[in-house]
Amino acid sequence: MNTDADRITEEATGENILLPGRNCWVQEEATRASVIIDAAAYFAAFAEACEAAQHQILILGWDFDRHVRLHRDDAERDLPDQIGAFLAKLIRQRRGLKVYLLSWDFNMIYAAERELLPALRLRMQAPSRFHFRLDNSHPKGASHHQKLVVIDDRIAFVGGIDLSRWRWDTPEHKPDDPRRTDASGKQYPPFHDVMMLVEGAVAIRLAELARERWRRAHGWRIKPVASTGESPWPQSVKTQLSGHSVAIARTEPAYRGRQAVMEVKQLYLDAIASARKFIYLENQYFTAGVLAEALAKRLAESNGPDVVLVLPEKTGGWLEQMTMDVLRGRVIDAMQKADRHGRLRIYYPYQPELQADDCISVHAKLVIVDDRFMRIGSSNTSNRSMGLDTECDLAVEAEAGDSDARDFIRDTRLRLLAEHLDCSPAEILEAESDENNLVAAIESLRREGRSLRPLDCSVADEVDGLIPDSGLIDPPEPFSPDYFVDEYVPEEGRHAGRRRLLAFLGIILGLLALAAAWRWTPLNDWLSPQRLGELIASFGSSEMRALVAIGIFMFASLLMVPVTLLAVVAGIVFSGWEAFVYMLTAAILSSAIGYIAGQLMSRGAIERLSGSRLERLSKRLAERGTIAIALLRMIPIAPFAVLNLVAGASHLSFRQFIVGSALGMAPGLAAITLFSTSLWRAITEPSWISIAVATGFGCCLVLLTWLVKRWLRSS
Repeated sequence: MNTDADRITEEATGENILLPGRNCWVQEEATRASVIIDAAAYFAAFAEACEAAQHQILILGWDFDRHVRLHRDDAERDLPDQIGAFLAKLIRQRRGLKVYLLSWDFNMIYAAERELLPALRLRMQAPSRFHFRLDNSHPKGASHHQKLVVIDDRIAFVGGIDLSRWRWDTPEHKPDDPRRTDASGKQYPPFHDVMMLVEGAVAIRLAELARERWRRAHGWRIKPVASTGESPWPQSVKTQLSGHSVAIARTEPAYRGRQAVMEVKQLYLDAIASARKFIYLENQYFTAGVLAEALAKRLAESNGPDVVLVLPEKTGGWLEQMTMDVLRGRVIDAMQKADRHGRLRIYYPYQPELQADDCISVHAKLVIVDDRFMRIGSSNTSNRSMGLDTECDLAVEAEAGDSDARDFIRDTRLRLLAEHLDCSPAEILEAESDENNLVAAIESLRREGRSLRPLDCSVADEVDGLIPDSGLIDPPEPFSPDYFVDEYVPEEGRHAGRRRLLAFLGIILGLLALAAAWRWTPLNDWLSPQRLGELIASFGSSEMRALVAIGIFMFASLLMVPVTLLAVVAGIVFSGWEAFVYMLTAAILSSAIGYIAGQLMSRGAIERLSGSRLERLSKRLAERGTIAIALLRMIPIAPFAVLNLVAGASHLSFRQFIVGSALGMAPGLAAITLFSTSLWRAITEPSWISIAVATGFGCCLVLLTWLVKRWLRSS
């Protein structure tokens, strides 16, 4: 079956890369265009452009911090330096000026990095013509990631830089720059990023995009402006390209009846397929499997292009390093294996004298192909940016004979490499002329001190084994029942899963019937609380009682007694949390024994137990790892003991299997044991409270079973 990379190589046969309706939204003329490197220059240009605004400022961002300082010098200025106060005073001074700021309504995992209640705080500070809203109009798990500023529908900034903390830096990226501190005075590591500034018809289109995003988020429309007079183009930014078309590419996930837009992904693939000499890429992340596959295919060609990736040595915090960096290592390992001709180079910008845990944070989202195509925007080379988060990129293509556009693209690349290699653009141009090869030129200019260094993306096996696949950490589409079932549950197992859920529901109903029989039949004489108390007491010490209970439950599980039924018994014999601990321990031990047996048994013997599903289930477990095991424990598509054997026969590691089993079994066992305990208490010590608790647990279990069954049926 053809992959995305295969199809794109077959389809991208025309001369032009940019094709509206295929890999971009529109192409519009830019009367002027320039590339701004690093946030010191961008923040200064933003402030200058805002001061020239007459009617309207539209801002879209992943983050916004009102305390961020726009300048880091001692110059006297009429307006405050903190961006929140700057915009508020600007509006008061400029009658008729309105500001609309839309920032992502962030996930609480970022709370430590963000100002809490930013909209409320800013509304207390700003006049009524300053409209600040948070955007939560996106699917679960997605984020609003576009970084876009449009002023008077005349000019627009697009790229990777948010008006946020920890962004400001100069191209020198000095290790001890005292200006690189946040509002609290805390110093942060060097930060590298890129923006593009455009003027003209393309800015009008970007204003349309910003207004539509606002309407979707908050339901009311922002009126366009008919701006006349002087352009707000900042004088600090020199014009680098004039009178050339610029394309806009977007990612928008499917949501509330709207179709997904994946122009960003298509444009990446088309650009990779079109390369003849080189692909130069800077990005914060590199985890998108479809892009790695497309690059690997080009690297395998005998006459394919050089591929140069400039990535951060490591990403921001420990969570990203333990997830995104691990995924990066996996996809780059596949690319390196495909690089039979030695044309792949992966670098990070090195700055000596940085603290041991610090590095230059490469946050840019840039691709240049053969000095005839360039894209700059918000999209990372991650799965999320291909289909889950909202993204906006700008792209410029030089057609045959268009020397102005080629010079613009080439000069941008030379400026970037000169920054990373700590040399001049002229030195790079001379090295490329001498070597006639981008990789060789870079290698000839690398030196001690500040420079580009090879990036080791390898991941320790013990870390790699703990991290699930990219489908959960870096998903390419919105989270949904269909997404999780398609990713983790083999299709032929879903019917079995529904049948087992029905059996689970039958156990719950049977338990209720048993409770009624105990209450109104002679069964209560035989199964009395006194008899159960005597049975438990006969075990001796609490430690002995725990060992006996765990041993009995583990042995019964190995004999293929349903784990659900054992959990019911545990909940009746022991108290709720005690029963849960005993049952979970026994289930994990039984799982471990079954896994080891699966490693020792022949595949033929296991196939006779599991049927024809072994090969497909084994492959799915090996591909999806910990999360697949966890989900299959929650949705039992195969008997407990059989799944243990199949997992042992697969390529799944023991650590992944045990962690996934614990994660998947814990919620269900806790629910069953607590329900059984509460039901037993309700019939032996009836009271309104005990009956209500048991009824509540029972209703929750029935509802949850019904919802999961419906989920599987819909998939």
